[in-house]
Amino acid sequence: MPNKIIFKAGEATVFTEGKDVTAAMPEILIGAVDGPVGQAFANMMAQSKGHTAMFAVRDINQLVRPATIMVPKVTLKNSAQVELFGGLVQSATADAVLDCVIEGIIPRDQANDLCIITLVWIDPGCAALAKKGKLDKADMYKNNYEATKLAIQRALNDEPSIDELINNRHTVKHCMWEESWDQQ
Repeated sequence: MPNKIIFKAGEATVFTEGKDVTAAMPEILIGAVDGPVGQAFANMMAQSKGHTAMFAVRDINQLVRPATIMVPKVTLKNSAQVELFGGLVQSATADAVLDCVIEGIIPRDQANDLCIITLVWIDPGCAALAKKGKLDKADMYKNNYEATKLAIQRALNDEPSIDELINNRHTVKHCMWEESWDQQ
């Protein structure tokens, strides 16, 4: 991908059978810092109650490249949710972004010229399980890591293709709504 990446969108869902609470569903935008994604990225630096944006860092003083900003899809209502978002999910996201560069999914020579916005899902039930010591944090990390990498790869490969979407228009239905397609 030697060309400048202006605006690419991707998403992925990764879950472990029987552990719906640890599912990951990132939706990402990736693009040039001097383009529309960069402008949106800069605008997200303002805080919004319950949906606080946060950089993906691998550790203190280790901001990942391309710079990545995370925004929760649900309102974070307590410190347990904030801790999961700013710890486990942040770590998985940052590791996935860096590994995308290492593996050549994101062009290394563009790592400082791109930025990523990722909307991340944290099931509201995670906090209660975490407080009881019953949250499978390793599974939640794995799912967020794998889903973030897959979402980035799909974005940069324009997946699913328009042909795939057209071909499956009457065979794929939304998993949360059975009547989401014309069954006739």
